[in-house]
Amino acid sequence: MRQDKVFIIFSWVTALFLLGLMTFVFGYTVYHGTQSMGYALFFDDVSFWPAVTGAGRVWEGIWPAICGTLSLVFTAMVIAFPLGLATGIYLALFAKRAYRRVALSLIDLLAGVPSVIVGLFGFALLLFLRESFFPQASTSLGLAAGCLAILVLPYLIKLTCSAIDGVPTSLKVCGEALGMTPWQQVWHLLVPAAKEGILEGVILSFGRCAEDTAVILFTGVVANAGLPYGFLGKFEALPFYIFYHTTESQGSSDIALAFGAALVLIMITFVAAIAARRLTVRRHHAR
Repeated sequence: MRQDKVFIIFSWVTALFLLGLMTFVFGYTVYHGTQSMGYALFFDDVSFWPAVTGAGRVWEGIWPAICGTLSLVFTAMVIAFPLGLATGIYLALFAKRAYRRVALSLIDLLAGVPSVIVGLFGFALLLFLRESFFPQASTSLGLAAGCLAILVLPYLIKLTCSAIDGVPTSLKVCGEALGMTPWQQVWHLLVPAAKEGILEGVILSFGRCAEDTAVILFTGVVANAGLPYGFLGKFEALPFYIFYHTTESQGSSDIALAFGAALVLIMITFVAAIAARRLTVRRHHAR
């Protein structure tokens, strides 16, 4: 009995300590980030319209990094989402039990791979392509997005599979009783019923793509690349912008830019999560 109380007290102390530490880090970032907020943080000394359209080069502002981050996340999700959704549905509904157990174990193993290993894999793939098939192959936004898709694919698969498993059996039986084909059951009944869990996987994957630095460091991100101009072009990204201005700091101005970029990255992730949550609630009420 005494051991149980000690364990409970230790758990509470640990949880409160971690919560306090996270609150301190978040508050410290917000405090210093808000001091850097302003037009110069986004566009430096370039006029608004030339900066937005790319007619004027933004050297110190984070606008190119924001565009690069959104382009990278969108491309990675376009690659990963269909594969993750299809694989999760297959494992939940059609795979044999033994095959599903083995597949989920391998997916868990893939989820535990550090992002730097995925980045090195992308770089090794690039070297292989350059030596074998495409001598002109180079690091690019497409390569970085593909590696990020590999990184977030396990989250999409597991959460889709869990969401489909959580659909009531009565709903599955209802589809069969109405004479629906398996595809009709999946598209019209199961996926809409499991959309909240699937959306959770998308949000988690969005944040994972937006904040990763190790993968893009090996696969195409550079400083002062400007706006992303194509699938095979170089790009900037907020995580690398923060890393670069912190490690290559020439004074307090660089640190201030890094804090501002960190706050913007947090805000982008937060807004995406809130928008997804509101969309889920709206669809739930509509149903």
